Amino acid sequence: MESIFHEKQEGSLCAQHCLNNLLQGEYFSPVELSSIAHQLDEEERMRMAEGGVTSEDYRTFLQQPSGNMDDSGFFSIQVISNALKVWGLELILFNSPEYQRLGIDPINERSFICNYKEHWFTVRKLGKQWFNLNSLLTGPELISDTYLALFLAQLQQEGYSIFVVKGDLPDCEADQLLQMIRVQQMQRPKLIGEELAQLKEQRVQKTDLERVSEANDGSAILDEDEEDLQRALALSRQQIDMEDEEADLRRAIQLSMQGGSRNISQDTPQTSSTHLTSEELRKRREAYFEKQQQQQQQQQEDPPGQLSHPCETPTTSSGAVGSDLGTLQPRITVVTCTRCLTHRFCVIWALHFFFVSL
Repeated sequence: MESIFHEKQEGSLCAQHCLNNLLQGEYFSPVELSSIAHQLDEEERMRMAEGGVTSEDYRTFLQQPSGNMDDSGFFSIQVISNALKVWGLELILFNSPEYQRLGIDPINERSFICNYKEHWFTVRKLGKQWFNLNSLLTGPELISDTYLALFLAQLQQEGYSIFVVKGDLPDCEADQLLQMIRVQQMQRPKLIGEELAQLKEQRVQKTDLERVSEANDGSAILDEDEEDLQRALALSRQQIDMEDEEADLRRAIQLSMQGGSRNISQDTPQTSSTHLTSEELRKRREAYFEKQQQQQQQQQEDPPGQLSHPCETPTTSSGAVGSDLGTLQPRITVVTCTRCLTHRFCVIWALHFFFVSL
């Protein structure tokens, strides 16, 4: 298939592609075809001038554009026919009565030129196989012998004009090669428009895939960054927890030490007189009462002639009770009368003042 010459569509130069694909080489250019078209225009002008250059038909002809070519690159069937005459080739309309009377099977022909509106393309036999050399295709399309007649009939139904090329075509490498071998085509070539659309779609899909890939890469990077951030936060929380635990431990140790000191201070005997317990006060009071009773008994047992009873001399004392009661040092006034019989009453009265002062 690579040996088959196949020009692809460029602009509106389908007539040029049709001729070159038919002849299997770059035999015609737009300039050469334009020259043939100008030559045909001049011949037509000369025929119109025969009726008189002052005639209305001639002036109208001069004002009309060329019917053999236009600025887009289109060339008429007359240009193609004159171009083929250079090679001794002739075009015959396929469905003309003249050709139909011949009753020739299309498979026995060598080539066809097909035209629909302003598009031209070639169907040619190379070696022993037929190929559609349409310039709108991405490559030559293999046509089987059984399908050729159906293919031409389908083109006629679609409105194509089909011309049979009569004459000997120039030799070409593809024809010589395909005389010896037969080719097989696994996939039909697509139209250039379809290929362009497919390529565009592929580019779009590729672009979308690249965007998705970039997005995935970006998300992967973000995920890695997020994982790093999570790990950093976890380490920070662990460090904070350790610091809190250390602070709690220090506070616990400090409180323990404070509690120990308090316990020690509580366990230490209090020498201060302001922290006596009720039991100690009770014992001191009992000791005081016992001492007072002993003094009374001693006074009763004293013989006459000794010193007078101490209650005969009025005295005021506050030190005895204070010395005996330690921290409780209330001022107690002991009033002694001149008679011993009233001594007990005085003692009781003094005790009354003592307890009132507590």
